[in-house]
Amino acid sequence: MSDFDLNFPRAWGPPPVSAGFRTEPEDFQVDEDLGFTPDGEGEHWLVQVRKRGDNTAWVAGQLGRLAGISIRDVGYCGMKDRRAVTSQWFSLYRPKGPEPDWSALDSESLTLLKVTRHNRKLRRGQHRANHFAIRLRSVTPLEADGLATLETRLQTLSTYGLPNYFGEQRFGREAGNLTRAQAWLVDNQRIRDRQQRAMAMSAARSWLFNQVLAERVVRGDWQEPLPGEPLEEASGPLWGRGRPLVSGEALEREATVLAPWQQWCAGLEHVGLNQERRALRLRPEGLAWEWEGQDLWLRFSLPPGTFATAVLRELSGLSTSDAETIAQ
Repeated sequence: MSDFDLNFPRAWGPPPVSAGFRTEPEDFQVDEDLGFTPDGEGEHWLVQVRKRGDNTAWVAGQLGRLAGISIRDVGYCGMKDRRAVTSQWFSLYRPKGPEPDWSALDSESLTLLKVTRHNRKLRRGQHRANHFAIRLRSVTPLEADGLATLETRLQTLSTYGLPNYFGEQRFGREAGNLTRAQAWLVDNQRIRDRQQRAMAMSAARSWLFNQVLAERVVRGDWQEPLPGEPLEEASGPLWGRGRPLVSGEALEREATVLAPWQQWCAGLEHVGLNQERRALRLRPEGLAWEWEGQDLWLRFSLPPGTFATAVLRELSGLSTSDAETIAQ
């Protein structure tokens, strides 16, 4: 059992229904939108694949072996779900030599969609958006008018948006990444594995942001900027070194919320991260829904670094044993 409570406050009330989530990989479909046209020339192959039941790191390894290059020379814009059907792009730095035999990729779980050339390696968060099609199975009301409330809730999310929480997937199974962060930042335990250290760092930063957002949700002012915020939209801190990017009331409120986490803040200031801001409100683009019997299909798009589960948790209690990373 985790010592960290990931049940953050909801903006629009408790979920009015429950539903099955990701019963089959086809229930969670994600298509990555680069937002730009590949150059058509350059030192990198740009490969688009569709995968079912495979994680992004495994596919990157397969592509690297096929091209005969180091995994360090394989780029992609973000992690995509394993228990899902997803399409995404990979870049492979291979300036010389014959074109690899891409047909060797095709299998029951992996399909080649497009191949072209490009001048630059793909970087994390470089894409424009992820397009989701999600099936919630056997939707069951949790109150007498639960289905009517669900329809109203969908309209509310479409019009006003929702809290831009980092999803619980960021924190690992049973919040293991946060437990690791506590041991590292507070108990001074070394994390030798580079990937685990990066995950702990990211989880700690996300946890601090969620604490600030949760306080704003409780107060009901998460949609509007406070005096002293630098942007025209409400935002929260992504902690790092440097002076805070807010002042006045915004600074005072955030300092109060993060006072119990000063050791975490100090630790993040010493690992090379800089102060940044992240929007508190998430607006699903093109949110649409349709019923298929008792099942509900949801379709929407989200920008990089945001979580589909942030949308789903405002709508429904989810029944699933899966804990893979939600596409980012």
